[in-house]
Amino acid sequence: MPELTENATFRNEDWYGEELVDRHFVGCEFFDVDLTEAVSRGAVFTGCTFGNVQFNASRHVDSAFTRCVFRRCNFFEAEFAGCKLIGSTFVECDLRPMTVDGGDWSFVALPGADLRGVRLTGVRMREADLTRANLTGAIVTGVDLSGALLLNVRLGGADLRGSDLTALDPTVVERDGAIVDAEQAIVIAQVLGFRIG
Repeated sequence: MPELTENATFRNEDWYGEELVDRHFVGCEFFDVDLTEAVSRGAVFTGCTFGNVQFNASRHVDSAFTRCVFRRCNFFEAEFAGCKLIGSTFVECDLRPMTVDGGDWSFVALPGADLRGVRLTGVRMREADLTRANLTGAIVTGVDLSGALLLNVRLGGADLRGSDLTALDPTVVERDGAIVDAEQAIVIAQVLGFRIG
């Protein structure tokens, strides 16, 4: 059975290099906690708040951060593999360079986020809020962006191949040099009103 911690507050704690395996945190608050180089496997954080937490070079595998709030946290070189972040919100966080491989980030709120050069591969981001996000030069391949909010998103030079772009209005995004595959080009042309002959 996972070790359960509920409604606890952790403040100014040093969890550098900590291994969080099969831990379950519900409604907990983490303020000024150092999780640099920490590793989580199968850990679950539900409805937790993270304020000014250092996730630098941390690695998270098959873990879940659902309906969590991250405020002014640092994710420099953090990696998420097969993780669930459904319904979580990021506010004023440093998210570069972050790597996300697989998992479910549906309904995640990243409005105005600086995601330049991040790597998002094979992750589900259905109905994610990426309004005004800066994905310049990012790798966004095989990502399910169906229903995502993409108004004024910056995609210059981004690699978007294999991603679901059905929610993308190419007239309200910055897109110079973005890379798409032939199938996506057809979808975009249809959105613009072209008939493919």
